[in-house]
Amino acid sequence: MGASVSRAIRNFNLESQAELEISKMKPSPAPRHRSTKSLLREQISCHPEIKEEIARKDDKLLSLLKDVYVDSKDPVSSLQVKDGGTRQEPKEFRLAKGRDFNMMSIKNIPKGKISIVEALTLLNNHKLYPETWTAEKIAEEYYLEQKDVKSLLKYFVTFEVRIFPPEDKKVLPSK
Repeated sequence: MGASVSRAIRNFNLESQAELEISKMKPSPAPRHRSTKSLLREQISCHPEIKEEIARKDDKLLSLLKDVYVDSKDPVSSLQVKDGGTRQEPKEFRLAKGRDFNMMSIKNIPKGKISIVEALTLLNNHKLYPETWTAEKIAEEYYLEQKDVKSLLKYFVTFEVRIFPPEDKKVLPSK
């Protein structure tokens, strides 16, 4: 019901709307600069054959253009080629480390990747025990590449909360 009403409103007085659109002035070319206008007039007055050359149609070029045949096809995407040609090998997965922080929702993690909880855990372990949790051990434990682990340890750190005691023991009594 609503579609038919909106279609009727949209198509109301369609012919007069089309006439108005057709009768509108077409866009004109941008105005030329004064210096360019004078130069063009001067060239055309000196060489009247230029105006004829601009208006003339070249039969040779038109015949060559008629001989051109364009046949285009959309390129085949690489995804379709991969799917059709070879069977995709199954990915290797590993179980998530630890069972805290509601990790029951994560069933398995692809090898070479870690979850956010695991990333925070390994960063914290490395910060607390750097001699035990080296980049090599972390890479072996979590099935990661060693260069990725080194970058992770170099550029990411966990937050550290420090509470500094007041320097003087004079504390204002609370009221």
